[in-house]
This record gives sequence, C-alpha cells and structure tokens, in this order.
Amino acid sequence: MSQQGSLIGRIALVTGSGSGIGKAVAERFAIEGARVIIADRDATAARETAERIGDSARAVVMDIADEQSVVDAFAELTAADLAPNVVVANAGVQLFGSDAPIADLELDTWRRTIDVNLTGTFLTVKHAVRSMLTTGGGSIILTGSPTGINGEGRDFTAYSSSKAGIHGLGRAVAAAYAEQNIRVNTVVPGYTETPLVTAISSDREARAAITSRIPLGRPGTPADVCGAMVFLAGDDAAFATGALFTVDGGMTTL
Repeated sequence: MSQQGSLIGRIALVTGSGSGIGKAVAERFAIEGARVIIADRDATAARETAERIGDSARAVVMDIADEQSVVDAFAELTAADLAPNVVVANAGVQLFGSDAPIADLELDTWRRTIDVNLTGTFLTVKHAVRSMLTTGGGSIILTGSPTGINGEGRDFTAYSSSKAGIHGLGRAVAAAYAEQNIRVNTVVPGYTETPLVTAISSDREARAAITSRIPLGRPGTPADVCGAMVFLAGDDAAFATGALFTVDGGMTTL
C-alpha cells in the first residue's frame, strides 16, 4: 500500500539493489517520490534496475567490501549534488555449501562472509555518516536477520554471526549520532525468497522445513520488506532510532 509520496525530496542510496530485496526497496522508494541511487558491485544489474525505474534513478558501482569503492561512490554522488539523506545498507552474501557449524567451518568462508556482510555494512555506514554530517543528517537502514537474534541459523555460523554484528553496529551508531540528526535502524526480514536463497527455495524439502517454522505460514517476498523500509526512511519514523524492526512472519516469536 502506498504511503502517498512520503519520500518526496529524499535521495536514497540502496546497496545491493541490482536484485532481490534491494531492488524491490529501490523501486518502492521511487514510487514514494525519492530519487534513488542503485548501488551494486554488478554494474550491469545496477544499470538495468535504474533503467527499469526511469528518470528518478541513477546507477553507481559500489563494492561494499572495498573501502575505496565506497569512497568513490559517495564522492561521485556528492559531486553530482546527490549526497543521500537515506542510505539502506542492504548488500550481503550467504555462502550456501560452505557456511557450516563451527567445527566444520573453514576460515576462508568466515572471512569472506564477515568481509562482505559486516565489514561491508561498516564501510557503507561509516561513509554515509560522514556524508550526512555535512548535509544535516538523515536515515540509515541496515538489513539484519532472525539468525542474528535466535538459533534459526545454527548451521550458518558465519552468516548468523555477521548479522548479529550488524544489529550491534546499528545500535552503537544510532547512539553515537542521534544528536546530529542521524537515525539508524535495522530491518530484520525473515526467510525471504530472492536469488540469494535459491539453494533453499529450489529444494522442496528444505523450503517446506523452513516455511513450517514461520507462524504466518508462508515465505516472505521482497515486497513484504518494503513498507518497513519506507516508514524508516520517512518523517513518520522521526522518533525511531537504534531499533530492530522484524518483518519475519513471526519467526523470532518461536
């Protein structure tokens, strides 16, 4: 349901918006009146999403695990008078087939996951804050996971740990920069069917097993996440910071 242009006047950067949740959020932000920046390490995917949205979108290449790439992207936007006042740190990975319980987890898998999910979010937020300190503040939204709250991801040690770290990062940054009018919140989607989780969604038994643990009885879709993101990006959430907003079909109630 549209919130009737609630993001008019916003410039919103969404990482990982070449596909999945990020793409859906960027498209919804544009519908709500925002100018959207499609940030993705995949230049082709970023360009295609921007073209799909139209004139209110601009593509920028950003590899969140590479600080220079993040710096360059923010500098490009600032030079174009497009410094964002909304940043959604959404990009991430889940390494199915190699992430595992800790006794079986290889250090390389741990490092690759932490480098993208936690360090990449850190770098995105770091440079978002630096930009917002010069422009009067804004809203930063992180993408968390139920696996960072309960034992839902017990077989995915690296991913679960990275998401728990993101939750803690959001609270720390929210407390540190509230006086500078920078709000930081974390949206926690449950099992959401995107290209990231094809290993589950394409396996009938695995999909049924995880769906059975969702009280609302179905997987999430990227569209399910968009409303919470729109709320947190806009003025209706002016008094919300440092919070976790679960959009998980009730997974974290169990």
